[in-house]
Amino acid sequence: MIRVMMRNTMTLFLVSVMALTGCSTTSVKTTEFVPVVQNATPQDESLLMDVGVMVFDPGIDEVDRGDLDRTNFEIRRAESRYAPYLMADTLQRSANWGAVRVLPSDNSVMDIFLEGQILLSDGEGMIVKVTVTDSTGREWYTRLYEEHISQYSYDQTQRQLHDPFQVVYNTIANDLLVYVQENLDAQQIRNIRTVSELKFAADFAPDIFGSYVTTNDRGITRVARLPAENDPSLRRIRDIRERDNLFVDTVQDYYATYTREMRGPYDAWREQSYHETMALDEAERSARRRFIAGAAAIVGGIAAVGSQSSAAAQTAGIVGVGAGAYLVRSGFDRTAEARMHIAALQELGESLQSEIAPKVIELDDRTIMLTGTVEEQYDQWRDILMEIYLTETGGV
Repeated sequence: MIRVMMRNTMTLFLVSVMALTGCSTTSVKTTEFVPVVQNATPQDESLLMDVGVMVFDPGIDEVDRGDLDRTNFEIRRAESRYAPYLMADTLQRSANWGAVRVLPSDNSVMDIFLEGQILLSDGEGMIVKVTVTDSTGREWYTRLYEEHISQYSYDQTQRQLHDPFQVVYNTIANDLLVYVQENLDAQQIRNIRTVSELKFAADFAPDIFGSYVTTNDRGITRVARLPAENDPSLRRIRDIRERDNLFVDTVQDYYATYTREMRGPYDAWREQSYHETMALDEAERSARRRFIAGAAAIVGGIAAVGSQSSAAAQTAGIVGVGAGAYLVRSGFDRTAEARMHIAALQELGESLQSEIAPKVIELDDRTIMLTGTVEEQYDQWRDILMEIYLTETGGV
């Protein structure tokens, strides 16, 4: 009787261990590549709206407490500059828009603004929340874009063709085109472009152009009246805006260089992160299974101890408790393994840095140097533009 009970308990223990340690989960994913759609009808150039892609929100404040150890904040900050450049490049290559620029600041006035927030990026999956508005202040939509990829996406031939998550950027670009096609006519597009110009003018010369636009209590801006095409003040504003656009275009070189230099280590990190994420998920699943089975074995062992009066029966129950304790301990060990994976992810991100060299600009009467981050340099440039405008207009 004693041997039977002990044999049954040990058999249960061994079967549990074999079942839990001998199984692994293989995740197979297939992804259909979504190409960028080009407008079938050639657009009048005057109807091609300019798009500003804001530097993304890294989404650090949105990270769940349970995912804090999985998230490397420095990598997220690097991604917040990397992803918008890929987004802008995708929109530009579609040939559906005018100028497409990554904006270092919301001080720039564009026809369309695309804002993104990174909610997940671990090499295996990517979730981005995108909000699109126009220069009138009207929000077009807010949508979530989610993509999960397989190891195939990190194949060298695939990486040479496109980013592993290029489908996300292509889908966003296609949705933007569809929205315009379904919701805006030519007159509405011209109105958006006019508001863009007048808002820029009102920023630099509020006394002159402030009355040309009005904004209601919902934040929607509309054209109140139009200046004459030969208005000298409008010509000056257009010249200032052209200089501003030229500077923002030079900023694009920074983002292009940043993206190019980041591509190698970032792809290596993402591929490693993919494997670490998959291993981490499996380790956590295994730990949960072990805790559940261990707890059941302990409960069964305690019940055997409490229900039998003989010493032999109680010994069998104690063996059951020991078997359960082993499983629970094994669960802790696997959780420690998961922590090792997290540490590996953190270490991989230390090499990603974000710096920008001072920029020297030659003006007609002087040479200026802009320093700091790209955002700080742009703010300095806007101050200089205002100074140039006031000098040209005699302070008017």
